[in-house]
Amino acid sequence: MQVVAAPAPFKGALGPAAAAAAIAAGARAAGADVREVPMADGGEGTLDALVAASGGRTIHAPARDPLGRAIRAPYGVLPDGTAVVELAAASGFERLSDAERDPEATTTAGTGDLMRAALDGGCRRIVLGVGGSATTDGGLGIAIALGARALDAAGRELPGIGGVLAAVRQVDLSSLDPRLRAVPVEVACDVMSPLAGPGGAARVFAPQKGADPDAVARLDVGLMSLAAVLARQGHADVTRLPRAGAAGGAAGGLAAMIGARLVDGGAMVARAVDLAGALADADLCITGEGRLDDQTRSGKAPAVVAEACAQAGVPCVGLFGAVDVSAAEAQAMGFAQARRIAPAAYPRAEALAATADHLASTTTDVVALRASS
Repeated sequence: MQVVAAPAPFKGALGPAAAAAAIAAGARAAGADVREVPMADGGEGTLDALVAASGGRTIHAPARDPLGRAIRAPYGVLPDGTAVVELAAASGFERLSDAERDPEATTTAGTGDLMRAALDGGCRRIVLGVGGSATTDGGLGIAIALGARALDAAGRELPGIGGVLAAVRQVDLSSLDPRLRAVPVEVACDVMSPLAGPGGAARVFAPQKGADPDAVARLDVGLMSLAAVLARQGHADVTRLPRAGAAGGAAGGLAAMIGARLVDGGAMVARAVDLAGALADADLCITGEGRLDDQTRSGKAPAVVAEACAQAGVPCVGLFGAVDVSAAEAQAMGFAQARRIAPAAYPRAEALAATADHLASTTTDVVALRASS
């Protein structure tokens, strides 16, 4: 049996390459041949997946975390001169303790630091993966780190944090890093969310980042206000742009402020790793990530893998840390089967520590069962 191992990261446990290796070990234990194709969707793991697929390299550079503290964070350089920056590397919620999470106080400035480092390194293109953010600043922090200024009604400079968005009356881009005119920026998005409104960045994702209902309402108003200011200045109106709400509105803000192109992160990674080629002679594909839920169908890597499998006529089995949909819903997403890899009563900390073992053993069961049927 020819098996393709194409998982996304299992957050808090395994990156995509380590997850693929665990699945491969389990498949080989059942006698299968395996091709490992680590996947991502613009969120965590995008850097690792693209660097691994191309033979690129990873560089660590000075940056700021979501609260402005000095850190070092990675970005990737691919052989063709593309720089791969993950927003989560510097501006992700895993950089903060639970008590520190507050999307009105956090900034994407550190991501701007990494983009500037990539420009300093002579990159010819920037791919920015935007999943896993701790922020809802509309990308203002990135823009300020790259030379922009946000001004209030009195002309005073404002910091690039979510809590000031409604006070911004002008975004001065005259000192924006001029190298961005010649270096295209592609924002690899893992969701289709609009900038604001019922399905937007603040209302759907800010509560996960520490916002209470009042803060959610303020952030939603602030994102719409920032978009209106930018539109009045002659920049693109991103209020109805699909994917603009990714990363707390950073995707939409960058589309308006620097002309970034928003792309489907999962589809981009699938092309880069040649998922279609890997599936050409496969009998089974196994994918997965930390959780299968309603958001999976909206551009998450396992759904992208399942769609590619459907096009190739290859059954796709999904292995997850948690499964929050019915079997029928999982099948509607394209999974021949969706399995939780650890018992439901398993303590979370122990389950995370044993993710590789659980992935391998569950894969062995899946492959053995399919080989015998």
